[in-house]
Amino acid sequence: MGFSFTPMSHSDDKKPKTTITTSSEGKGARLSVKLSVTPRTGEQSLKERYGVSKYDLGVGYPVPEALKNMIPSKVPDYVDEGEGYVERIMRALYYFRQTALIGPSGTGKTHIVYLVAQIAGMPLWEINCGLQTSVYDMFGRFVGLGKDNWIDGTIVSWMRYGGILYLDEANMMKQDIATRLNPVLDTRGHMVLNEKDNEVIPRHPFGYVVISMNPYSSEFSGTKPLNAAFRRRMSVWIDFDYLSVGTKISAREVKMLSERAKIPLDTAEKVIRVGAECRKRYKSGDLPYGPSVGDLLNWSTLIADGLDPKAAADETLVALTSDDAEVQAIVRRICTLVFGTGEIKKPTEKPVAADSKPAQKPAEKPVERHVVIDSKPVEKPVEQSVAVGGKTVEQPVEKTVAVDSKPVEKPANP
Repeated sequence: MGFSFTPMSHSDDKKPKTTITTSSEGKGARLSVKLSVTPRTGEQSLKERYGVSKYDLGVGYPVPEALKNMIPSKVPDYVDEGEGYVERIMRALYYFRQTALIGPSGTGKTHIVYLVAQIAGMPLWEINCGLQTSVYDMFGRFVGLGKDNWIDGTIVSWMRYGGILYLDEANMMKQDIATRLNPVLDTRGHMVLNEKDNEVIPRHPFGYVVISMNPYSSEFSGTKPLNAAFRRRMSVWIDFDYLSVGTKISAREVKMLSERAKIPLDTAEKVIRVGAECRKRYKSGDLPYGPSVGDLLNWSTLIADGLDPKAAADETLVALTSDDAEVQAIVRRICTLVFGTGEIKKPTEKPVAADSKPAQKPAEKPVERHVVIDSKPVEKPVEQSVAVGGKTVEQPVEKTVAVDSKPVEKPANP
């Protein structure tokens, strides 16, 4: 009996197929069976789009039925400027089975890992390595009394069933966890489960590892330099950066934002320019956060709904960047610089129905005019004595009153 495998394609079906031919001879009879099957793993159109057909990570991997819902789907396309991030990640996994991604927040590291899992057609096991993630969450524990009810942790489940293990914020990982992963990531390829009678668990042949992290910096609370032994086990390191930074504006990012948010290209370009300036100041340490494409998309969605760009920025980008009033003022100035100095408008009101009566303008109250009188106090008339028939008669003398700051003389009595 012999087997042969030949790739083939049909004109009526562009999806590649594999032909399996089996033949058997005996007692003068010969049986030949030919089967054509379509590869299960991944989405072929995505593999062709990103040029990764030769780095098929899941050929021959039978996805357990219970894990099929862990395969990402409908992940948005990843846009880059020729860096080929998808191809580089899948190539690293294909040859070395593990890789590391490093770059500031909002550059799409998590997004691209989900896309790679979808293209490969493999379940994704995601762990955020924050300080609250315990050893029990990663490796497992007994539940209840005795040693009858053991529950595997995320890493142990991945080692048993395969797929892509994604360790996010890896430079926040506890030291004891990183140490236990060392034998999994080197040539030994196994883990000793001390909690479960020292059970030795081999790494699944279709078990891939991707770690991601922000650059070690004081602004990322909880981060620390990665353990040197753990770091050496990452065969390939891929640096990520923003598409648009400072004066560098990506036309592809502008087009993508315009299409997703359904806003004009000129408005999308202004949004990207604001984001690019904020990213530049974030990288120089002037701002605590650089907006991602998703952040700018949220802002653009409100603009598409009719909100003034600067009012929409107040509800999204400005508040997102910081709670500090001075930092928010910096972001507002950037928005004003790009979008102009016009007044912030309120959301567009709903149109009035045709049969409704127009609102009556309230009658204006008559404006009362007031005469300005000099603020000097009015003096009491001074009496003056006049001699009449040998007698002295006191006669009041009228003083002038200042009106509109100018004295007005009254005519003297005859």
